[in-house]
Amino acid sequence: MNIQVKKPITSGFLESVNLMYDRAIELLGLSDDVALAIRNCNSTYEVQFSVRLRGELHSFKGYRSVHSEHMEPAKGGIRYSIEVHKEEVEALAALMSYKCALVETPFGGSKGGLIVDPSEWEPHEMEKITRRFAYELIKRDLINPSQNVPAPDMGTGAREMAWIADEYRRMNPTDINARACVTGKPLNAGGIAGRTEATGRGVQYALQEFFRHEDDVKAAGLTGTLEGKRVVVQGLGNVGYHAAKFLSEEDGAKVVAVVERDGALFNPDGIDIEALKAHIHARHSLAAFEGATYSPDGAKGLEHDCDILIPAACESVITHENANRIKAPLIIEAANGPVTAEANDMLLERGVTIIPDLYANAGGVTVSYFEWAKNISHMRYGRMQRRQEEGRSRAFLQQLESLLPNGLDAGLKEKLESGAGEVDLVRSGLDDTMRAAYVAMREVRASHPDCPDLRTAAYMVAVRRIASVMDLYML
Repeated sequence: MNIQVKKPITSGFLESVNLMYDRAIELLGLSDDVALAIRNCNSTYEVQFSVRLRGELHSFKGYRSVHSEHMEPAKGGIRYSIEVHKEEVEALAALMSYKCALVETPFGGSKGGLIVDPSEWEPHEMEKITRRFAYELIKRDLINPSQNVPAPDMGTGAREMAWIADEYRRMNPTDINARACVTGKPLNAGGIAGRTEATGRGVQYALQEFFRHEDDVKAAGLTGTLEGKRVVVQGLGNVGYHAAKFLSEEDGAKVVAVVERDGALFNPDGIDIEALKAHIHARHSLAAFEGATYSPDGAKGLEHDCDILIPAACESVITHENANRIKAPLIIEAANGPVTAEANDMLLERGVTIIPDLYANAGGVTVSYFEWAKNISHMRYGRMQRRQEEGRSRAFLQQLESLLPNGLDAGLKEKLESGAGEVDLVRSGLDDTMRAAYVAMREVRASHPDCPDLRTAAYMVAVRRIASVMDLYML
């Protein structure tokens, strides 16, 4: 594969995203004005505010970036980290625009971030900080069910979304759709079953779809199915944990290494993910876990011999400095931007297959769309049809059972009789979405001989869809 390796990138995540976007533009042949209109970030709002905590005022800085409003509302998470900065938020907002277009969720792209270390504050203090940040965004319509809808991201979760939703309701008491102002909420606050697991579940479905295509598996130097595949997971947060759990428990893969901030764990026979999660929760460290060998050098985990590498923590963990030491023939980007543009070229030159973040971690926004639609419709999924489905299935099975001398297996009968509940429908919708998006990428790659990889194909699919909407509605 003839790929020109670029000089080391110094301007970071946003430049990587834009470089990958530019490659797709070249192959699509869009006019410069349309290409620039899609590429540009529409706006970034920076807010500084103070909150009285522990007897004194503490100041915080946050951002909310809107990359594209070709469809509204704009969609994208809010992350809490001391490393949050403007370019990171704008890069993530751009990825959200392309991601939503790729998986056909009717949203524009947005992202937010607050410079804060949640571990430094008590829960009641984090609530005050979150509510004040939400207030600053809400009063400028940067949180609104029809204009801008946040979700959880690194450092935030269902708790923070519940606080934000409640703050919006207080400020807009007559808005009947107030719960739809954010997604990723707890079930008892308007959330949806399956949202917490959604991004990790999407990674699983993406890999399942990849392994349905024998040519793609062969091109990656692999064979067979996910059964027995050696997996390395970098980051055992919400996404990494669920991806590792589902792949090991449901698909028969072996998680042979886990990488975290304080080192890495190795076990060639596979690591018990539930036991490790409980250990981390109790000890806040990988060290002293009895089910694997510990090393304080986390880099060894990324470079460990395996079949599938899942970077699931943060951006830019695979760079020009370590790309040539990566041994995995298949990388699936569960995090946003874990592979820099230059590292991407180096890996492709070596024949490594990369399933891009644009597609691989789209499970979160897909199920967020389901939650938003549920909140707008004010109807739980499955409420209208579940019992009707059960009754129809039961009647059919009774007739079938009367024709069989030994009847039906009780477990199979119970499974076939059960109507689809909300979590079943959510998983079904997510699986269908991931399958359709992968097929769209494959078709574009096959129809463009100069398209080198799935990432470029993903950008091409997304940008073409955004351009078609802009062509219809932009003045």
